[in-house]
Amino acid sequence: MLTQRLITSDRGGALVLGLVALLTLMVPILHLLVPPDSVFHVSGYTVALLGKFLCFALLALSVDLIWGYAGILSLGHGAFFALGGYGMGMYLMRQIGERGVYGHPELMDFMVVLNWQALPWYWQGFDMFWFAMLMVLLVPALLALVFGWLAFRSRVTGVYFAIITQALTFALMLAFFRNEMGFGGNNGLNDFKDILGFNIAARGTRASLFAASGIALILGYLACRFIVTSRTGRVIVSIRDAESRTRFSGYQVESYKLWLFVFSSMLAAVAGALYVPQVGIINPGEFSPLNSIEMVVWVATGGRGTLYGAIVGAFAVNYTKTFFTSWSPETWLFVLGALFVLVTLLLPRGIVGLLDKLRKKGGDE
Repeated sequence: MLTQRLITSDRGGALVLGLVALLTLMVPILHLLVPPDSVFHVSGYTVALLGKFLCFALLALSVDLIWGYAGILSLGHGAFFALGGYGMGMYLMRQIGERGVYGHPELMDFMVVLNWQALPWYWQGFDMFWFAMLMVLLVPALLALVFGWLAFRSRVTGVYFAIITQALTFALMLAFFRNEMGFGGNNGLNDFKDILGFNIAARGTRASLFAASGIALILGYLACRFIVTSRTGRVIVSIRDAESRTRFSGYQVESYKLWLFVFSSMLAAVAGALYVPQVGIINPGEFSPLNSIEMVVWVATGGRGTLYGAIVGAFAVNYTKTFFTSWSPETWLFVLGALFVLVTLLLPRGIVGLLDKLRKKGGDE
């Protein structure tokens, strides 16, 4: 009953969620059961590409939750995404064991090259899937909790908050580039072999990871809908629209902001954890501030403050990026900048806002 209410109360969201569910169901079937020579066959490349898009959609959802509903513009969500990815990457690296280039049962190849004598303490436990997934959630959540508590307690808002979140992800990028950190330096973590005992390159494993990404996106959307349609969600929106008035009404504004920021960081981390086994690598480049800016563009393009608009924007922008980077890579950054300017000036409510306006106009006629 609750799930039905969350879905049917938003027709646009129900449509997008239905499409995601259909994609989650049909793509693995068309990949595994349809012969490769059939026109309906979905190739492994397409499965991996669409799987990335699903992860990006979940990431965009996390950004829209705090930006669209709480008015908190974060340019550092790439940090939480990358930390989740590193958590998954560490688990996958521990599964390699003696199959590495240097055949060491515990140390990663890059550790052998750097003459490390023992596995660092912070790598302990990552050979267990449950522990790795716990760290995927807890580490970004702890970072968001500490960072958010300091920022919101100091009442840092607006562009200043955006700047310091961008500084956070830039600082983490520089730190993870250092070999001394023990995360592979510039090359990051790669050459994964297995996940939960299954060959990570096998068709069935790829299809399963794709389905897991789709299910995570659906559950993430429902969780966000539950939050924004609840009494707490109404308080969060009031903070966005009139923060001082909400504070004077007796609400602990900083507490609402903090827990929403932490929850959003965990969503971003889950997206990163699902992303890594599908692309086969995680490196410090994922911390790049440009990535966090792109996430904001996804949300703005799709439609800020709608949740399902973030999903639409993530798919639309990343499909466009795939096209331009294969056709003319140097053109993409100019297209991205132009897209953001055009959306800001001509489509303030994004793609879903435009579609809604056309629908209403057609209904009036």
